[in-house]
Amino acid sequence: MLDQTRPVALLLARVAIGVIFFVHGYQKFVTMGLAGTVEFFESAGIPLAGVAAPAVAVLEVAGGLALVLGAALPVVSTLLAIDMIGAIVFVHGASGFSAGEGGYEFVLALAAGSLAVGFSGGGALALDGLLARRRAAAVVSA
Repeated sequence: MLDQTRPVALLLARVAIGVIFFVHGYQKFVTMGLAGTVEFFESAGIPLAGVAAPAVAVLEVAGGLALVLGAALPVVSTLLAIDMIGAIVFVHGASGFSAGEGGYEFVLALAAGSLAVGFSGGGALALDGLLARRRAAAVVSA
């Protein structure tokens, strides 16, 4: 039973985490705007805020979509986890653990969830898995 439900559980986790990242990246473009995001990054003491803010926004949008699709999972999940470590170091760490008080609880969960999904194969309907099966079938038939 566990082997049958694992791919679906990973799919649900992958999509949920991907949507969260996508929305946060989208907000950096649309709600805050890139200028507002750069301003926030500067106020948080993030180095090279003018470069980091758009890079993070693109990473979160593209990485969120990649998670939803199950594409390039080990690379994308690692980059998103690094993004969240930066959020802990520069924004949330000083507020302690509790997310309710601005702490790092939520971003730590996103980092851990990204890595868990990214290095698990992504579950059902992951593009990485579909491509791997297609390559394996091509090798067998060759």
